[in-house]
Amino acid sequence: MLETALLTTALMFGGTVLYAFGFAAFVFNALPAETAGPLIRRAFPHFYLFVLGTSALAAMITYPIDRVSSLALALIAATTLVARQVIMPAVNRATDAGAKTRFKALHSLSVVITLGHIAAAAWAIIRLAGL
Repeated sequence: MLETALLTTALMFGGTVLYAFGFAAFVFNALPAETAGPLIRRAFPHFYLFVLGTSALAAMITYPIDRVSSLALALIAATTLVARQVIMPAVNRATDAGAKTRFKALHSLSVVITLGHIAAAAWAIIRLAGL
């Protein structure tokens, strides 16, 4: 059970890091902005579903082993839901309206949330590995 909790949490951690620092950066470097933007917009809902699903599953698997790590993973899932259902649509509306200041603020918020997810997942992995 501990191994499954570690692997599921590591999957969420690795997928988030790869998407945030690999895929998104690659798309914006490899494609013109007018192509990269719409592609990223279409990919983000899937990314958030991945994070939501893996963090929720990891929280459930981890609960009997370590409730503190489970809570951290559940918080990742909860904030991912908010990011996907509230913040992402607001970012898209700001982009469509040409509201650059609002876009920057909302985008920065989504980046901070993602970095928080990465940090919390890393913390949970380290904590679980010590059990």
